[in-house]
Amino acid sequence: MRARYSSLALLISCGLLAAPGRGDSGVTGVVTSAQAPAPAVALPNKNGSLKFAVLGDFGTGDRTQYELAQQMTALHERFKYDLVVLVGDNLYGSERPQDFKVKFEEPYKPLLDAGVKFYAALGNHDAREQRYYKPFNMDGKLYYSFSPKANVRFFMLESTYPVPEQIQWAEKELQGSGSDWKIAVFHHPLYSSGERHGSDTRLREVLEPLFIKYNVSVVLTGHDHFYERVKPQHDITYFVVGSGGQLRKGNIDRGSGLTASGFDTDLVFMGAEIAGDEMYFNAISRQGSVVDSGMLSRRKNSR
Repeated sequence: MRARYSSLALLISCGLLAAPGRGDSGVTGVVTSAQAPAPAVALPNKNGSLKFAVLGDFGTGDRTQYELAQQMTALHERFKYDLVVLVGDNLYGSERPQDFKVKFEEPYKPLLDAGVKFYAALGNHDAREQRYYKPFNMDGKLYYSFSPKANVRFFMLESTYPVPEQIQWAEKELQGSGSDWKIAVFHHPLYSSGERHGSDTRLREVLEPLFIKYNVSVVLTGHDHFYERVKPQHDITYFVVGSGGQLRKGNIDRGSGLTASGFDTDLVFMGAEIAGDEMYFNAISRQGSVVDSGMLSRRKNSR
């Protein structure tokens, strides 16, 4: 952790039901674990749309991880998403070949067999050698970008050691992308109500100006072991999807003022769909409940 922040110092110096009405956050379908669930906003399941899932902090090998993986398979049976975006902490503990099998290949075998691709970002518990593990589709790179559809680009960052070279790369990639949808993916949240970790304000100083300037619409993170959708910040929607296998019960600070929706009582993954200028999302628990859902619109280029 000390090395991580010294790098930052250098940077700073050099399913599926009818939709409800719109909530105060500007995103439809607001629900928290402290209030009665609102009707779920439907994933439209349109032909030609980009369908994907988001998973983080998952690789434990525990029974509960496998149970959430079963819910991911159940969603895929009715909503054929093409890829899963991994926000880091992909494996906990040892990382021997048999660990990759038990903590990744076996729980997600139905998805892998169906051709679903997993794209990984690395977390602070992940060995950097994971970038050579072919099913994570990192092609040996610590940070990279990819476009599963012509109008959507994901920017996968390594936030444990955000060296200046990476930030320079990120700015160049963001500036050069003409995609309508720019989605940033990394482990440490710029905004979080987690009592254990919370917002990484030093990383925010470095990355948020780039996200604002270059029209990022959505940021996907993990690290805090719960689900949270943060109230839009500078018109950007931030998600914490950090309970794919690890859970820190009751860890959301409800007094932070950041939470549009939060769920910290069970494991969660997120299903999402981008259709035109809209992104629909469902956060789904280990029990199969939709604990948050909504629709958001992409940021329009103001430059």
